[in-house]
Amino acid sequence: MKDFKKVLIVAENFYPEEFRINDLVLELKNKGFKITVITQKPTYPHAKLFPEYENKWFNKSEYEGITIYRVKAITNYNKSLFKKLLKYFTFAFLGSIVGLFIGRKYEHVFSFQVGSLICAIPATIVSRVYNIPSTIWTQDVWPDTVYAYGFKKTKLNQKLLDGFIKYIYHSFTNVVVSGPGFIKKLQPYARQEQEIQYLPNWAEETEKFIEKFQFSDTKKIQFTFAGNIGKLQNLENVIQAFGSMLYTYKDKAQLNIIGDGSNFEYLKKLAKSNNYTNIVFWGRQPSSQMPMYFEASDFLIISLSDKPILSLVIPLKFQSYLVAKKPIFGVLNGEVANMIKEYNLGYCTHPDNLKEIIEGFHNCIDTTPKMREQFIKNSEILLNKSFSRDKIINKFAIMLAS
Repeated sequence: MKDFKKVLIVAENFYPEEFRINDLVLELKNKGFKITVITQKPTYPHAKLFPEYENKWFNKSEYEGITIYRVKAITNYNKSLFKKLLKYFTFAFLGSIVGLFIGRKYEHVFSFQVGSLICAIPATIVSRVYNIPSTIWTQDVWPDTVYAYGFKKTKLNQKLLDGFIKYIYHSFTNVVVSGPGFIKKLQPYARQEQEIQYLPNWAEETEKFIEKFQFSDTKKIQFTFAGNIGKLQNLENVIQAFGSMLYTYKDKAQLNIIGDGSNFEYLKKLAKSNNYTNIVFWGRQPSSQMPMYFEASDFLIISLSDKPILSLVIPLKFQSYLVAKKPIFGVLNGEVANMIKEYNLGYCTHPDNLKEIIEGFHNCIDTTPKMREQFIKNSEILLNKSFSRDKIINKFAIMLAS
């Protein structure tokens, strides 16, 4: 591997926002790469500027020996489609300006695409103008996601969108996806000779010492969902199924929902209006506290709506659940459901079948300690085989050094 290779990272989100790109950048730096990041002012997840930052057009700073160029961010975009689009285009425009000024001194440009593909534009411009190798690590599939959010699929819109997507992927030397199902979806937009490589997200390692915590004073089977609480998470069905269990089962269990999002208040009202008992909403908690909540849980819930695009996604919480060494209750279809079944990690049900979800809760509650231990052992096998942090980061390092 060539020492001290200069790599320019283009990422819409970066530290102090919590994304895997932070970990990857720090590890690449530790391996000898000289890293510079183009990003925007931090606003995720509340669409508000972090208190310690000023929303200037441009500024330069350092973090752990990494140079960061930050550009102005649009705020209050969480309830406005116009502002959300403006946010993406603002980053694309301002990021491209920065990239053109500094891009010639780099040997590789890397785009971390966690949301809109528009945010990969600065990396494509730097790569094309200065003729340097480039890599995109995509966490989302266009155009499927765009149509899933209501973009009308007219002939003109489809032609324009397909043309834009082809331009983006044709601009990159390497295309890397976070889900194996993405490969087939992206092949029509890649160059014929272009290989699409699967490198998933990994889970953060937890501290050996985890603070003791109990969800309740009485002994119950603790189910925990943690993460974003939006409509795509399908928690309505999870809550309704839990609330509809037989009383002999419901008295033995507690459902904990940790997180925040656009559907949070609605779900609280749903549970209260139906008088569903033993459901506790804990709100958003610091990521540093999550191992404590996971350790206090008996089953960890991963749930997604029954949409074709979501069947391809491997939510980052899945890897975190594997690291937590707890049985998993999946209420979803697709890649994650297949892994839960293939590796026998717990139980899995169809996301729209309430009767099946209720039976899934019953099965979890009836699970013997010996069966739980087997689920946990199987999780460790999958984690080491497919989601090894060191193996994945080493593959990225080899790719960027070549």
